[in-house]
Amino acid sequence: MATPGSTTTCAISSALAHPPAVLDYAAVHSCLLGGDARLSLPLLTLLLLLHFRLLAAAASARFTPAVSRLAARLRLSPSMAAVTLLALGNGAPDAFASAAALGGPRGMPRAGLAAILSAGAFVSAFVVGAVALIAAPFAVPPASFARDVFFYLVAASGLFYVYLSAEIFLWQAVGLVLFYAFFVGLVFYMDLGSAEGKAVSAAAAELEMVSGSGRVAVDLPITVEDRRQQRHPAFCALLWKVTEVWEWPIAFVLKLTIPSTLPSEWSKVYISANICLCPLLVLYSFSSFIPLDTRIVFLLPQIRFPLWSVVLFASFCLALSHYLFEKEAPETENIASTIISFIMSVFWISTMAGELLNCLAAIGVIMDFPPAILGMTVLAWGNSVGDLVADVALAKAGQPTIAIAGCFAGPMFNMLVGLGTALVVQTARVYPRAFVLEFHVGIVVAFVFLLLSLMGTLLVVTWARFRVPRFWGYCLMGIYILFTIVSIAIASSSG
Repeated sequence: MATPGSTTTCAISSALAHPPAVLDYAAVHSCLLGGDARLSLPLLTLLLLLHFRLLAAAASARFTPAVSRLAARLRLSPSMAAVTLLALGNGAPDAFASAAALGGPRGMPRAGLAAILSAGAFVSAFVVGAVALIAAPFAVPPASFARDVFFYLVAASGLFYVYLSAEIFLWQAVGLVLFYAFFVGLVFYMDLGSAEGKAVSAAAAELEMVSGSGRVAVDLPITVEDRRQQRHPAFCALLWKVTEVWEWPIAFVLKLTIPSTLPSEWSKVYISANICLCPLLVLYSFSSFIPLDTRIVFLLPQIRFPLWSVVLFASFCLALSHYLFEKEAPETENIASTIISFIMSVFWISTMAGELLNCLAAIGVIMDFPPAILGMTVLAWGNSVGDLVADVALAKAGQPTIAIAGCFAGPMFNMLVGLGTALVVQTARVYPRAFVLEFHVGIVVAFVFLLLSLMGTLLVVTWARFRVPRFWGYCLMGIYILFTIVSIAIASSSG
């Protein structure tokens, strides 16, 4: 029997999820399990492991090959792939979240800026450190690496200056977005015709020659069988056996919703399922803008059907026709399937990162973590877990150059395009006056550590003759741990 307090919590818990969750974890604790932490914590921990496993599977088995093949097909260098494919894949969800935060009630703009900076500090320190520990030592292209880090450093410094002035004008907000557009243009100008670009073109030609036989010219991540051969401590082995139970269902769900790009893996059943389910999932991803139950006229002029039912009917008809009339696998790799695979991989990474974030937040609330500390630690990690998994998967797949470039391009995209676009909207509303920025010492600390990690990486890698040394990975991890400790101390003292 639920108490009045738990009933109130049940009623409002779904409204507090940010981003909106598929599962209402606060309601699971308060309503389904009667607020008993002894039952809630094990269940939520199990769900947390499931979310992370699905997130990792989507990144390693689908997102990484899709990025590699698209980069080869479009003849993109690692830098070009990072500032376009990887930045868009990792940054688009954060861009929408930033826009929503800046347009929210009082206190939300500061939270949105803090989330962008905390995520940037996490990626530039912890994720770069993780990539370094996994793949180092490895070489990076001197010109493109120095350019990426320098531009991110300039962008962060410029935004820091604007923040210290406590106000931002419309021309400054527009300048943030245009700065990233200029950066992308410079990347394409520098890489087109360079030795790096020619090497990618040669790899693309090799990919095109072998794609018909089912091989692919990229190093895929280690498989489950490879991991079984590794020696684990007893606890890790037990934990891996628990997650192994989910392997087949997770692989099955991903095959149903993410098309395979290789002709050798072609299946009429799975392709038909992709045609039926992918439009629905894309529609769900835009449900915050277009509600699923929006009524529209379809076929019958006097009757309005829910939008989701119309999309389901149309996609089901297309899937059925494909199943009935398509008899043979395509002879070569289809770039349209690769693009759809990339989009759906981004959907799963974004969705599972949001679920992981909300599940972590619920665990933090159950364990009575102060909201300020929760925001500086758990929520910041949850916001960046997609970047962590995607970049580490690329590093494991033999693409550390794309991964390390994505560690700078992705957060810079979030800062300049995500945050910048949201600031353009807010400054346009108060034009010609300035949009006031709330000051908080925690945001200043985040700026300082972000700039420290970027300057340190630029100096150390340049000193090492543009090779990423393994010891710097440990140093970056230490910098982020120090940032977390300082942020927690500030959050605790400020309440």
